[in-house]
Amino acid sequence: MMGWKLVISLAGALIGVCSAPVFAQDAPGVTLGDGENNWIVMDGLTRSQDATYTEQRITSGNSTVRRGDGATLTFSEVHIEGDGWLVLHPFIDGKPDGDWVAGYRFVKSGTNKDVSITLNPAPKPGTMFLVMLHSDSNNDGVFDFVFLEDGINVEDRAVFEGNRMIAHVFAVP
Repeated sequence: MMGWKLVISLAGALIGVCSAPVFAQDAPGVTLGDGENNWIVMDGLTRSQDATYTEQRITSGNSTVRRGDGATLTFSEVHIEGDGWLVLHPFIDGKPDGDWVAGYRFVKSGTNKDVSITLNPAPKPGTMFLVMLHSDSNNDGVFDFVFLEDGINVEDRAVFEGNRMIAHVFAVP
């Protein structure tokens, strides 16, 4: 099985924003797309502009409230073997950056309909993202994507079928 280092190297390995990405030499043979047992339906992806968020921070006894407009992206169908996560990674400097997570949603084993992720702030139409599946490897219902000094520890690993990572590059509608 592919290790988590492949997911991290994906940020530097993906070239361009085409629907059939070309990978650099450090990730030979890896492709993105749907598998037979895991998939993300991209047809019918919708965006809702009406997501308003409120964030409250309490530091040293002081409270700060910030409000803003977000956008909700809804994927019509996601199928995963075992519980896991639908995760959005942003594009930075023209390529997906696996070190950053823009949003995620827990998905139960099997077929999940109308899976929504709210992004704050709202991305502009045409903004590029990588959407992918991560397994809930330790079955704790918590998205484990932790940074450590010696590298990134991603306990909830990317879902692969063979050399195919269950993922798609897309532009926000």
